[in-house]
Amino acid sequence: MTDLRPGLVFDTGPLRHFALQGWLGVLKYLSRDHDVMIPDTVEIELREQSQTDAALRLVLEADWITVDRSTDLAYLQEFARFERLLAAGGRNRGECGVLALGTARGHQLIIDDRVASNHARRAGLNCRGTLALLCDAIRDKKLTVAMVSDLADDLLTGEYRLPFEKGRFAQWADENGLI
Repeated sequence: MTDLRPGLVFDTGPLRHFALQGWLGVLKYLSRDHDVMIPDTVEIELREQSQTDAALRLVLEADWITVDRSTDLAYLQEFARFERLLAAGGRNRGECGVLALGTARGHQLIIDDRVASNHARRAGLNCRGTLALLCDAIRDKKLTVAMVSDLADDLLTGEYRLPFEKGRFAQWADENGLI
């Protein structure tokens, strides 16, 4: 009998920005008790972006991330449904794949994109952002506030959108009762 671990499905954004800013190992560390996967649509986005950002090859070559190449009917139907809602001009296909895996397989989704997160919540999916993972890690004493503050500042330097300005993670997290 196989011991199934809960699955985490990452969207392109978190993996991209954590890799570009040198913090991909933190996501690996925080997800070590889970099977981590990306849909093939996220892999395609990362592969295309790796042509100009070599650091993204670290994600594509990571042995702790599995690419799910689902072709079963349940997944394809859900992908088509989310594609009608989100995809425009070839954009957001990664999010469609993440949402489809969440719906078809019941995995937890890691999405920072607000529009995709809102669709996930409306669909009743288990969706969290990377800030929630980081705040959980602080409360669980896996990371420190100082470390996450530095990480958040680096993400902001790399133009990642977060709900606070550089140097304000701890204040934001405290004000929102997250740490």
